[in-house]
Amino acid sequence: MRTMHRSGKKTNDRARLVVATIFGIVFGVFIGVSFPSVSLNKIHLPSSLRSTFDASISNDQDFIVWSPERNTDNLPKIYVPTNPRGAEMLPPGIVVPETDLYLRRLWGEPSEDLKKKPKYLVTFTVGFDQRNNIDKCVKKFSEDFQILLFHYDGRTTEWDQFEWSKNAIHVSVKKQTKWWYAKRFLHPDVVSAYEYIFIWDEDLGVEHFNSEKYIQLVKKHGLEISQPGLEPNNGLTWQMTKRRGDKEVHKVTEEKPGWCSDPHLPPCAAFVEIMAPVFSREAWRCVWHMIQNDLVHGWGLDFALRRCVEPAHEKIGVVDSQWIIHQVIPSLGNQGKPEDGKAPWEGVRARCKNEWSMFQKRLASADKEYLAQLGKD
Repeated sequence: MRTMHRSGKKTNDRARLVVATIFGIVFGVFIGVSFPSVSLNKIHLPSSLRSTFDASISNDQDFIVWSPERNTDNLPKIYVPTNPRGAEMLPPGIVVPETDLYLRRLWGEPSEDLKKKPKYLVTFTVGFDQRNNIDKCVKKFSEDFQILLFHYDGRTTEWDQFEWSKNAIHVSVKKQTKWWYAKRFLHPDVVSAYEYIFIWDEDLGVEHFNSEKYIQLVKKHGLEISQPGLEPNNGLTWQMTKRRGDKEVHKVTEEKPGWCSDPHLPPCAAFVEIMAPVFSREAWRCVWHMIQNDLVHGWGLDFALRRCVEPAHEKIGVVDSQWIIHQVIPSLGNQGKPEDGKAPWEGVRARCKNEWSMFQKRLASADKEYLAQLGKD
């Protein structure tokens, strides 16, 4: 009798479980049919449940802590081959392929961060010993120019003695050249917001230079790559960069016999030096790609700039009426290392010459490979 009682009890328990399961299923279907539009688009949590971080941001009891994305399960797989490399799986509307160097606040509306957007970028590669000269240079540029200092001596905070330094951008890596900095920090997609990019040395006298007038002349004469004229008796290497007192701008010159195989080619035309070049953003996009990662001094680059604009002998020139003085201070040479009884600057100079030869060989090799691909070798 005891066995029969236990068996009957198990049967009743199973029946109750089946009935409860069936009832639960029916109730669930009823709820789903009755409320098809219910969705949790926004979740409002009481302040007592918010994280410490969220509570520090807002005391608003209706603060929205989380807003989930809309359901994307039904969207087709995104693949946009015209997006930048690596961003093919993103919708084009969210892709931001370029950036800028504008300084922004940590508070307020992003749209209100900038009272005025600089139009041009000016970079100097500097050591603190040349601070007074750089101070004079920077004061020649208005608020339309963003100032960027590359520090090869690692000293940055001392520059705060100058009021303008507090709004400048400072990048510090010891014992590097301006072309090393330019290759790594002036990518065309980083500086695309600026119409012109100045990449200048630290030992330039600017008493006779006006930045606004310089920009006006560059635009007037259609110069994509330019430099100010050089005082004839100071630091002059090439006739092309020699200032002419009777002109606003010049684009051609005469050099020593045999130096120019073509009057439209460097160093008689389509040529500026690398101490104080100014590039349009379009020209810089090309020039940046030509800078070699390991050839840090940039020697030889000046003879190849013509490859980035056409016709080069019309779009590369020297602005005579806004001129500078090259003070020829070997500050970077002193950053070298004495070896084999040679002074630091001697080793730096030797590498400069070697890099020039290496760059010429690489460029010639690249030309040869390209022509071979076209079957014109």
